[in-house]
Amino acid sequence: MQTTSFAALLAGAGLAIGSAWGGLLANFAAGIFLVVLRPFKVGDFISAGGITGTVEEVGLFVTTVDTPDNVRTFVGNNKLFSDNIQNFSANPYRRVELSAQISGAADPKAACEALKGRIRQIPNVVTKPEPDVVIASFTAVGPVLAIRPYTNNDHYWQVYFDTNLAIREVLGDGTFPAPMPVFGIQQVGETAPRA
Repeated sequence: MQTTSFAALLAGAGLAIGSAWGGLLANFAAGIFLVVLRPFKVGDFISAGGITGTVEEVGLFVTTVDTPDNVRTFVGNNKLFSDNIQNFSANPYRRVELSAQISGAADPKAACEALKGRIRQIPNVVTKPEPDVVIASFTAVGPVLAIRPYTNNDHYWQVYFDTNLAIREVLGDGTFPAPMPVFGIQQVGETAPRA
């Protein structure tokens, strides 16, 4: 066996081991910071390191997260700690963001009041702050309403889907005209009569 080949093999192995140790040490250091600083705890719903889900375990090298579709994911602590961390469980409530298009012929104040009244009836919508139903923007069809109820993180998806149903019930019951695009056709110039 040639000594140069053996030396190259040892150097390559040393480089690979050094890189692996560097990654492990970075994950270990980040794990220490996560344990000490506690930006989240077990049971919190977070988004960090490209993963969104419920924290199951915070280890020294990896954090275990269960995604909403029930996939257990192991994320290196360095990736979590070096990224922005959103902790959805830190505050007592969060806002559901939905929108609805109404017709330009509809009364927006009446639509907002009807939606607010129906959304207040949804289970697990918090009373303070009150749900927001406001005009967010305008399109050629008419106003676009922003519908924003607030709820505890545990009930977010239930309130999300129930609010969609409430929007359909209120705006689809025939009280308000359906939003439809209207096109006008205008003839320009005169045409000569046919002989």
